[in-house]
Amino acid sequence: MTRRTPTLLHGGRIHSQAASDATAMAVEGDTIVWVGQDAVGKALYGGAEQIDLAGAFVTPAFVDAHVHATSAGLQIEGLDLTGCASLTECLDAVRRFTTANPGGLVWGQGWDETKWPEGRAPTRAELDNAAGGAAVYLSRIDVHSALATSALIEKAPVTRDAAGWSADGPLTQDGHHHVRRAAQQALTPSQRRSAQLAFLDLAAANGIASVHECAGPDISSAEDLAELIELSTVEDVPEVIGYWGELNAFDRAKELGVRGLAGDLFVDGAIGSRTAALCSPYTDRPTESGVLYIRADEIAEHVIGCTRAGLQAGFHVIGDAAVAEVVEGFALAEKVVGAHALSAARHRLEHLEMVSPEQAERLANWGVTASMQPLFDAEWGGAEDMYARRLGVPRGTQLNPFSQLAAAGVVLAFGSDTPVTPVAPWATVRAAVHHRTAGLGISPRAAFTAHTRGGWRACGVNDGVTGTIKPGAPATYAVWEAGELAVAAPDNRVQRWSTDPRSGVPGLPKLDADTPLPRCIRTVRSGRTIYDGGSSQ
Repeated sequence: MTRRTPTLLHGGRIHSQAASDATAMAVEGDTIVWVGQDAVGKALYGGAEQIDLAGAFVTPAFVDAHVHATSAGLQIEGLDLTGCASLTECLDAVRRFTTANPGGLVWGQGWDETKWPEGRAPTRAELDNAAGGAAVYLSRIDVHSALATSALIEKAPVTRDAAGWSADGPLTQDGHHHVRRAAQQALTPSQRRSAQLAFLDLAAANGIASVHECAGPDISSAEDLAELIELSTVEDVPEVIGYWGELNAFDRAKELGVRGLAGDLFVDGAIGSRTAALCSPYTDRPTESGVLYIRADEIAEHVIGCTRAGLQAGFHVIGDAAVAEVVEGFALAEKVVGAHALSAARHRLEHLEMVSPEQAERLANWGVTASMQPLFDAEWGGAEDMYARRLGVPRGTQLNPFSQLAAAGVVLAFGSDTPVTPVAPWATVRAAVHHRTAGLGISPRAAFTAHTRGGWRACGVNDGVTGTIKPGAPATYAVWEAGELAVAAPDNRVQRWSTDPRSGVPGLPKLDADTPLPRCIRTVRSGRTIYDGGSSQ
């Protein structure tokens, strides 16, 4: 039952456009009813429950606009390979884990051969030897290719005849999908639930109150998605907004109650696995240009059907050839349903890493939201890391152009794509500001908005208050131990997160590379505490 007795939070710093110098906030039930100064709040709400913030910083809770909850939870509870610095370390980790956990499927995630001195993934023989006969599934960091032991492949023999099959190396395309499905089918319902709770608890501990689950037949299962959505309604965890990535699956969408047939509906793959579809070949492998899974006519048909059904359409799209195919598909759809209907439907694209300014303008005109992951650039951007090695410096340093998209008017929504990158919203905001290519980053204000209000807009909530702290807004917020706010400027003016220092918008924590990021103390979803990390004192 929702508690109606007001609560007054005071003695902190409230990130509110309603009152830029606010130090107190009153909540009644699931709604913020007042923000302002402590003295006024205590006079108005003297009988309310009092919570002393002790100088903590209160913001709208974050929204992670692209997650894979069960996979992320399996990484938390299973074999996490993201810390392996070499092929040898990876095999040693597999050997230790299978020895300590005999008898069942081993699910691992996060290997990245581009960071290893050997420069290659393990062979199947090497993996079989390390696993000691166990069934092992190890997805690459981008989750678009995977390693599998012979014991797991025996559970899905069709893999050997599928596109993307390799007798000795990583599996891609349908070969990967088959072996991944076999690994998923080996999981029990209790294992899935445990993994989902582990992820949702981690999200709440990082100030996230809502996540967009990007499910689909090649990623998880309808049962997994239904269980996850149900879990978020019965437990004090972040809200789960569901998407199902399957073409024209309108009956399935109705059955699952999802917001859209969107999310990871693959137009192409990923750059790390060389399956992102390119107009020109990969620089480090000139015989390959990636894979297009869906063509423009299929994209158009899907967008038209979703628009008419009142569903969001959406696609996973990374390479420039895939982006061109999507733009052509939307142009075809516009001829049938019209630009106004497309814009009103709020369709979305996931990742959108290789997009030109001209394409950005067309997408903005169609009202398309770009659901993006700034930590991709932090992890693989710049002139020396994976993007540049795969694509060459001229192409590889132009990915994730946040400023170009924002300038064109495309709504940005930020997320992690976990387990691909960590659940770390402040690090995500910082990465969007400090893009590794000069000129492609955005302001702290825009980055923070993209990870809060932008996430709500991406799933169709655009009521003017959700994702903010002001009277009438949902009481969905996070409390942070944040240290100093970024208010000082060289010319002694007030420097705030607004692009206009005179705006009076409250400051954000400093986002410099050497400054500790805020620590979450509490996360609240619609008036209910879903994480309590203790006092900052």
